[in-house]
Amino acid sequence: MFRSAPRRVAAATALVVSLGLASAACSSGKASTGGDDQVAKVDGKISITYLQKQGDQEYFIGEAAGAKAKAEELGIDLKVVNLGNDANKTVSEVQSAIAQKTNGVIIVVPDPAVGPQVVQTAKDGKVALLTSDDQICTTGPDPAACGKADLVPRIGFSGAQMGEEVGKRAAAEFRKAGWTAADTRVVSAWKQDVTVCGDRVAAAKKAFDAAVPGVKTIDVPTDNTPTGAQDKIAATVTANAGVKNWVIWGCNDENVMGGVTALANADVGADHVVGVGLGAYLACKEWQSDKASGMKAALFINGKDVGALAVQTMYDKLKNGKDFPAEAFAPTTMVDHASWKTAGVACG
Repeated sequence: MFRSAPRRVAAATALVVSLGLASAACSSGKASTGGDDQVAKVDGKISITYLQKQGDQEYFIGEAAGAKAKAEELGIDLKVVNLGNDANKTVSEVQSAIAQKTNGVIIVVPDPAVGPQVVQTAKDGKVALLTSDDQICTTGPDPAACGKADLVPRIGFSGAQMGEEVGKRAAAEFRKAGWTAADTRVVSAWKQDVTVCGDRVAAAKKAFDAAVPGVKTIDVPTDNTPTGAQDKIAATVTANAGVKNWVIWGCNDENVMGGVTALANADVGADHVVGVGLGAYLACKEWQSDKASGMKAALFINGKDVGALAVQTMYDKLKNGKDFPAEAFAPTTMVDHASWKTAGVACG
């Protein structure tokens, strides 16, 4: 996802932390630490390895920058590794980090299916494990089917909260445009094996439907990239040639930008498209001129905040023995053509 706006990284330590409760079926009432109860406090210099999927994506570039700034502030030795989309590389890099005597691993997995193996590898190596952005489960490949007590602690954003904001804004744009349910379709696009994506789009649909009932939603599975989303949504548009107006949301800006592009290529005018992005790092590029765009708004999420908060959280665990929260959330801001610059979105 991109370069984020310049903000005071130190502010990340003041972000809202959700402690989260385990499900009633769990006797401990605590979130799983993935074996971190075996991790000893570090008296000397702390070493942390931050493993990121798609590390060349703008969001993750910003996340790495926030992590590095916080590590420098705290005197931490930090190594950032780009995993790309390689699930096999994930486990080997965790093993490599342990071999290099890292004290803690923060990870954004390319594929949640490697979760149990990552957890076991970290446990065997007696290193602290924390996820950022995407969830992984200690006991199975699918975090969506995992009990709360078996989810590895996570730093990121609240998928439900983000999706709700997207759905509300999409509904507001729908009403402003004066559209009807009969001549409108919603495209909901996301990579369907990523739990946080499912949380986001489900919440968007719930909020939208509550405000604007009766509009049919078409779920479109994608790979969460602009070109992948564009191809899949283009096929959806072709299959629904009689639709006049389109609302688009998804897991990230990539999905919405792909949809906006697909509709433009199908000669659907910008006044017949309501795209509400999630990230704002691609949406803002549509707003750098006065040309009409189907991208009407986007929820700004700052990767720098997540990277900084993840490093601070790991530091607190390793230096002070402070338990990881089940989840810790960074703030978000809805932006559009008129407000993205003042909100601090840096558009590369």
